[in-house]
Amino acid sequence: MKNHSFSSVQQALEEELVIEQSGELSVYYAPFEYINKEAKIIICGITPGIQQAILALEEASKQLAQGCSIEATKKAAKNTASFAGPMRKNLIRLLDYIGLPPKLGITSCSELFEAKAHLVHYTSALRYPVFKSGKNYSGTPSMISNLFLRKQLEQYLLPELAQFSPSTLIIPLGPKVEEALRYAARVGVINENQILAGLPHPSGANAERISYFLGQKPADKLSIKTDPVVIDAAKQKLTAQITSI
Repeated sequence: MKNHSFSSVQQALEEELVIEQSGELSVYYAPFEYINKEAKIIICGITPGIQQAILALEEASKQLAQGCSIEATKKAAKNTASFAGPMRKNLIRLLDYIGLPPKLGITSCSELFEAKAHLVHYTSALRYPVFKSGKNYSGTPSMISNLFLRKQLEQYLLPELAQFSPSTLIIPLGPKVEEALRYAARVGVINENQILAGLPHPSGANAERISYFLGQKPADKLSIKTDPVVIDAAKQKLTAQITSI
């Protein structure tokens, strides 16, 4: 990374970064190892996408060229790339809406990406970027039933989660990530009550579900792809869980 340049216009990662492959699934290296063990909350995505991976590699390359330590490089790369782009703005809106800031002693979850970054740990169920047929992995095949992907969970996610206090809260972004966290709970790495499930995924492609969750779009204006009953039930459960903290 020190001697290589990365660009945000890249459409793929270099083959030298491949860690493992199995059929149409490929795991690539990008510097997402940094773990903030003192965090009060963990925000867990599914896997870094191509945009996040390149941002992390680009930042790591810059840090190393400036003579920074490996640990400082990993921290800077992860903080720069975690939930970057439009996803970050949507994530902040959702976390603020469910009433998380007062529980963390902050006024807005935007602070988690700024001065209060020490309160949060950003991670992914699949730590390193996973691609299916060259495209971002989106949950199929299942991380639990597919042995290749489950190996990634057991090798990286489970030992990572084991380093946190049982009081640390974990927010999964999407049902596939929730499934991975439920698996971690079943094998005894975390407790079920640590998981704050129910947020719609903050991806820009999920705009309608986000708008409905935030109360910005009425149920009678939703497309057939969005089920308000499911969202309402998840929202009610999540809100009650946050209130009880």
